[in-house]
Amino acid sequence: MSEPEGEGAPRNFPPTPLTRADGAAATIGIDTAQVEAVAAQGARKGRIVAWGLWDWGSAAFNAVVTTFVFTVYLTSSGFGNPEESNIALSVAIAGAGIIVAVLAPVIGQRSDTSGHRKRWLAVNTFIVVVAIALMYFVYPAPEFLWFGLGLLAVGTVFFELASVNYNAMLAQVSTPRSIGRVSGLGWGLGYVGGIVLLLIVYFGLIQPDVGEDGFAVRMSMLIAAGWFALFALPVLFAVPEFTPPPSAARERVGIVDSYRRLFRDIRRLWKDSRQTVWFLLASAVFRDGLTGVFTFGGVLAGTVFGFTPGEVIIFAIAANVVAGISTITVGLLDDKLGAKPVIITALIGLIISGMLVFLLHDGGQIVFWTAGLALCLFVGPAQSASRTFLARLIPAGREGEVFGLYATTGRAAVWMSPTMYGLFIAIFGGAHFGILGIVLVLVVGLALLIPVQAKQAQLR
Repeated sequence: MSEPEGEGAPRNFPPTPLTRADGAAATIGIDTAQVEAVAAQGARKGRIVAWGLWDWGSAAFNAVVTTFVFTVYLTSSGFGNPEESNIALSVAIAGAGIIVAVLAPVIGQRSDTSGHRKRWLAVNTFIVVVAIALMYFVYPAPEFLWFGLGLLAVGTVFFELASVNYNAMLAQVSTPRSIGRVSGLGWGLGYVGGIVLLLIVYFGLIQPDVGEDGFAVRMSMLIAAGWFALFALPVLFAVPEFTPPPSAARERVGIVDSYRRLFRDIRRLWKDSRQTVWFLLASAVFRDGLTGVFTFGGVLAGTVFGFTPGEVIIFAIAANVVAGISTITVGLLDDKLGAKPVIITALIGLIISGMLVFLLHDGGQIVFWTAGLALCLFVGPAQSASRTFLARLIPAGREGEVFGLYATTGRAAVWMSPTMYGLFIAIFGGAHFGILGIVLVLVVGLALLIPVQAKQAQLR
């Protein structure tokens, strides 16, 4: 005979079936809101990892294509006079930069109002992946130089446009208290991804060389394309599509009217949050200096310090290790101290390290291994903190627009490091003098940043 429900029922007697998933928690005295908060936190962590994996995958373009493998390949003797190839490379990158400067703010603005941020991240990433894959067909012959440069330019344009939407999604996967950690995680994963991919490329194809006609490099491009495609997928599935808030609602307009709206927004930005404009200007300069550190790091290693191509890649792997660890670690300080102190400290560290590379260049490879890695220690934190400094200023629904301006100002200054690098070499007659050109860009960026107020009112 079974006992009736109620007073005589055993303590573990099964309750009435529940229809709500969190009802079970309510029956044992846990607040339903607490359960929902825990579930939301778990979902957010998954989205953070998925978002960061895009940065991990982007190492295919940043490390393998633009820094340590493909651009070095295009400026080798197989494509003709290396000096002429270097000039052609600068023209291609400058042309891509102009296109990005024109398109990025409007692309970002339209993603804010249309709610198709993730869709355009997918489209732009896909085009980059295709451009990288087509680099397989760039053979080491002069007639293939502009084909390779054209693919590099296309990849650069659409990678920057993808980054506008990707950076704008930072606000969707973080909170004001965690934004520094999340941004640092993304940059750090990008460096770690570069380490893994460079190791695969180096030991699988380049050391020892597995074929002729640039097969090692060309095959590396196929691996890089597959790498980016694979690790770009999680963010597209895990992070929901952006829904513009009512405050961001705007009438859909054509391209021409989008530019008119852009200029009105810039004027309003200058009127309502002038410090933000000054930060965009300062960051454009020092971010170009940061890019110069990595862009010319491999060239300096080879021409000034006598590194072989294989040793350059080994240094690149070590550089990514240092940059990745420092970026993730300093992301924690970003949330505690604020982004501006992190950026200023990093820029001072970069300037000192760059001067050591210049002053001690006769000391051989040990100088570059020490002072060069010190440079890498500060690059990632400055990049990550720059993104979080801006992200903290942007109200909901205008992330794409302002990060579009961020990309535009960055591209507007893209000529500075290459120009100063080449100018100092031409004036003083030694490749190591190019280091001073990059240091000068960093000094100017630091000088522009110092007066910028760290605490600003959000854009209206």
